[in-house]
Amino acid sequence: MREDVAPSTPHEAVAPSRRVYGELLGTGDQMREVRELIGRVADTDVTVLVRGESGTGKELVARAVHDASPRRERTFVKVNCAALPAELLESELFGFERGAFTGAIQQKPGKFEFANRGTMFLDEISEMSAPLQSKLLQVLQDGEFARLGGRQDVRVDVRVVAATNRDLDAAVAEGRFREDLFFRLNVVCITLPPLRQRRDEVPALTEYFLRRYSEHYNKPALALATDTMRLFAEYDWPGNVRELENLVKRMVILGSDTAIRRDVADAIAGRSLRVGPIPALQTPPIVAPPPVAAPQAAAPPAAKPPPPAASSVSGSLKDIGRHAAREAERELIFRTLQQTRWNRREAAEILGISYKALLYKIKEAELDTAS
Repeated sequence: MREDVAPSTPHEAVAPSRRVYGELLGTGDQMREVRELIGRVADTDVTVLVRGESGTGKELVARAVHDASPRRERTFVKVNCAALPAELLESELFGFERGAFTGAIQQKPGKFEFANRGTMFLDEISEMSAPLQSKLLQVLQDGEFARLGGRQDVRVDVRVVAATNRDLDAAVAEGRFREDLFFRLNVVCITLPPLRQRRDEVPALTEYFLRRYSEHYNKPALALATDTMRLFAEYDWPGNVRELENLVKRMVILGSDTAIRRDVADAIAGRSLRVGPIPALQTPPIVAPPPVAAPQAAAPPAAKPPPPAASSVSGSLKDIGRHAAREAERELIFRTLQQTRWNRREAAEILGISYKALLYKIKEAELDTAS
């Protein structure tokens, strides 16, 4: 017995973007070929495999494929295969029947049912367990699956776009990924180039993100120093476009490119300073954003973070340096929380770290008493 699923529009669905290619920016030959390939395959139902390093924009490709297809008015559902354990991922993808396991008090449809007649984006597909690979293969071959604890098949019409930053060919050779599933997914392969292979596009991308986040955070336009742009052109960008976007976002918030320029210069020179979530400042002073004129509410012009619990610092240079770095990081977190009016999720996005990591750092720095 089969159960056909009617199209639905759940809260997980993402509305189509305003532009088909979204932020797949770049004028070079490589990105132009990517956009042309999307245009050629979008109006078909073939499965697409998107390859590329982390931060290159694989989800943007998936959304562009969906937005340029006849399914554009239907739902786009994203699932990260590495975000959940295998047991939870199975119920997330395929749903479950009432009584399928302890706590299953009612039927729950899976994401494949939500994506019926739309597009399913399976990110980090290489992390999917072997049993789930078999079930996914059945969906791709027959358009059918059974919910956990179910006795009848559910039939869906879903276009699948998968993405990976791993070498799937090697995973197949080592027996970690099913060869037949790989062939089913790899009907059309779109490979995104890393940013270091299109350095000539870094200035245009930087200007785009500067304009975007200046408007988003209502900040004055920031003019970058010539040295900053030169360093950006030399840097390898291991985090690709996402890393560039986060760096520009922090520069806009801080109102200066000084700290970022220093970090990028040290990274190029091979010194072990972070160009990651929290800028690694070598001295306690923080470059603050320009003062805001005529504040609406009476408030202290420069709030200070609450003092941490008393701690002893030894006289060694290494310990003093570590203490100074911790204090610099603490003050940066505090200023960012002030900028967002203590919206911790927005602050985590600006700082380029996870929400849980920010909560840990707030507690570790004893800033939770300041909110």
